[in-house]
Amino acid sequence: MPRARDPNRDKAREIWEASKGKKKLKDIAADLGVSDTQIRKWKSQDKWEQGKGNVTNSKRNVTNVKKSGGQPGNKGNQNPVSKFPKRNKAAEKHGIFSKYLPPETLEIMELVNNRSPADLIWDQIQIQYAAIIRAQHIMFVADKNDMAKERSQVGWGDSGSDKYDIQFAWDRHATFLNAQSRAMSELRGLIKQFDEMAHVHDERRLKLEQMRLNIEKTKADIDKASDDDKPIEIIIKRKSQT
Repeated sequence: MPRARDPNRDKAREIWEASKGKKKLKDIAADLGVSDTQIRKWKSQDKWEQGKGNVTNSKRNVTNVKKSGGQPGNKGNQNPVSKFPKRNKAAEKHGIFSKYLPPETLEIMELVNNRSPADLIWDQIQIQYAAIIRAQHIMFVADKNDMAKERSQVGWGDSGSDKYDIQFAWDRHATFLNAQSRAMSELRGLIKQFDEMAHVHDERRLKLEQMRLNIEKTKADIDKASDDDKPIEIIIKRKSQT
């Protein structure tokens, strides 16, 4: 005997459609006392974005499809106008994705759907800048004696011995400098793209200016540290005759 359809499944869609798709799925889940993962699953399976063309029968768990066509001999409107342009665009945009992408991915796509290219690049700038700052703590090297030692293999038996990977201070510091240089180069590229796209009066430009100053300072520190690691070069010049 097939399992009865969960009544919350239809209620969830009714709540979502009543809010014109603006109510968050997690809020609908809280109202019905189910998990938001379940709501996302129902939304994907029932294709909420494609509209209400199919009416679900909760008693028999089947779908009744309204037959198309009118009276015999009636040609209908020769120049029909879509009543649901927004819905059709959503179905066209997410139709193929809804077959292959998980509900979580589709939800993220909906969240960023109304964001401009400048907004998306700004998000990347913030993420990249945060990663650069965080790396300062993770990759910190105290001094030349700051050596990292990690066990890479556990020995077995009486004769077995553990193996360790050792990273010396100079190696860790060089790796950090290279990684930071690449990260800052990518960040500068993102900032340049944002400058070209954002409005001239966008207030985020002030934040970018502060980021630029911090980047230039960090780059100068890295260049100085790289020069300090180079061997000392002694140049002997002959004293000119007076």
